[in-house]
Amino acid sequence: MNFRPCIDIHNGRVKQIVGGSLLDADNQAKENFVSEQDGAFYARLYRDSGISGGHIILLNKVDTAYYDADVEQARKALLAYPGGLMLGGGITADNAGTFLDMGASHVIVTSYVFVDGHVHYDRLKALAEKVGKKRLVLDLSCRSRDGKYYIVTDRWQRFTEETVCLETLNRLSGYCDEFLIHAVDVEGRVSGIEEELVSLLGQFTDIPVTYAGGVSSFADLETLKLLGRDHVDVTIGSALDLFGGHMKYEDVIRYCK
Repeated sequence: MNFRPCIDIHNGRVKQIVGGSLLDADNQAKENFVSEQDGAFYARLYRDSGISGGHIILLNKVDTAYYDADVEQARKALLAYPGGLMLGGGITADNAGTFLDMGASHVIVTSYVFVDGHVHYDRLKALAEKVGKKRLVLDLSCRSRDGKYYIVTDRWQRFTEETVCLETLNRLSGYCDEFLIHAVDVEGRVSGIEEELVSLLGQFTDIPVTYAGGVSSFADLETLKLLGRDHVDVTIGSALDLFGGHMKYEDVIRYCK
């Protein structure tokens, strides 16, 4: 189990938010932490710690007032750690190359390929061909409904008809290098992990999977390592001391190694 760091950017600031609170209207979100540091600070920290494979997420919608400010924060981070971080948020076939040229190791995509509730394979294939399978990550972040985990898009606001299950993971893994999966119902709540989801992800071994959402303690990491069979990677946000939490960054790195 590897630790994958994060830089979440909202309204031009590095933040930790409660995932289910994110709204397009007035660029609102319930905030757990707003950093005084910029994206470059965190990127340098991750670089100096020798940790790669983390992700930058732009949380504002394209063409809104703060999107350009989000991109500027991301640019600073990628300049500080070129090739060390992935980037997601508003990625399309038209702009993916721009972010790769900016220094992202991969682009992370959801809404562009999930349209009207379903996967649009023409878009997915075109994107994979344009950027290369090895530089594409699919974000299958999900919310629970009727006993299943449904993939959600548009800053986690819109349910699709696609579920996170082994069939979906197997079907989509041919087009991407990794999956990133936020358990949105617990994202930012520091309330414990979604054990059922982690158990499901632990059964999938074809490509790397990173889980995010709800980690609140080293006991959660132990459970995640067990249920994820030690090959589901983890992101920690609000619980990490870098973002105002109580789990020490250095201790997390040592644990996950």
